[in-house]
Amino acid sequence: MSPELSFALLLVLRMAVAAAFVVSASVITERVGPVIGALIATLPISAGPSYVFLAMDHDASFVSASALASLPVNAATIMMGLTYVLLAQRHRMIVAVAAAVAVWLTCSALIRMTSWSLAGGLAVNAVAFAICLPLLSGYRHARMPLVTRRWYDIPLRAALVATLVALVVGTSGWVGPQVTGVIALFPMVFTSMMLILHPRLGGPATAAVIANSGWGLLGFGIAVAVLHVAALPLGSAAALGLALATCVCWNLGLWWLGRRSKARRSPA
Repeated sequence: MSPELSFALLLVLRMAVAAAFVVSASVITERVGPVIGALIATLPISAGPSYVFLAMDHDASFVSASALASLPVNAATIMMGLTYVLLAQRHRMIVAVAAAVAVWLTCSALIRMTSWSLAGGLAVNAVAFAICLPLLSGYRHARMPLVTRRWYDIPLRAALVATLVALVVGTSGWVGPQVTGVIALFPMVFTSMMLILHPRLGGPATAAVIANSGWGLLGFGIAVAVLHVAALPLGSAAALGLALATCVCWNLGLWWLGRRSKARRSPA
């Protein structure tokens, strides 16, 4: 199989995987609310396949370096989420999403100007989440309006996500590990869910999904750090499995804590 055909097939697979998960997360959000939708959205739906394909094409040192470059970009994603949540309360989708993406691009450009260590990447995440999580907490609850699904809704959502994936990752084969690490963490899932849910549920309800994603995104950052640390001693495959387990266990823990807190608040 030629390299061009292999790249095209892998890109199509990535588009299909991302589209399937994002569409599923949006449908679940519409049915059961923002909390479960947020837990699904912060699983490594987009970055996970990106790193699997990186591991297929490159050695463990490349994967480790890419993960280190991705780590501080996670702080840019939580800043993007906060921007959208604040603007979505009163503004149209195009304004809120465009401003949020602009914040992410600006933060990522500033991050690219620094050579990051593991300690530095963890520190910038700690500062960003310490600022954003308290500000997001007031927007985590919103009424989910009833929506009528039209026959073309799911195909349209899938096409939107797949197109976004193709645009973002299509040039990753021509750049080094640092730029690849940034591209791998482009918030395709967040952006897609904003574009899909905002016209259907409205700004405040969509913002509730993003606001509930804050703690899950923190766990995702920890998983990226685990990938960086584990790739060289354990190999890419084991490190990817360990990072995925970190994400899944973190989100299951958040779900369990949420259910326990809800049970305590419920009258006996």
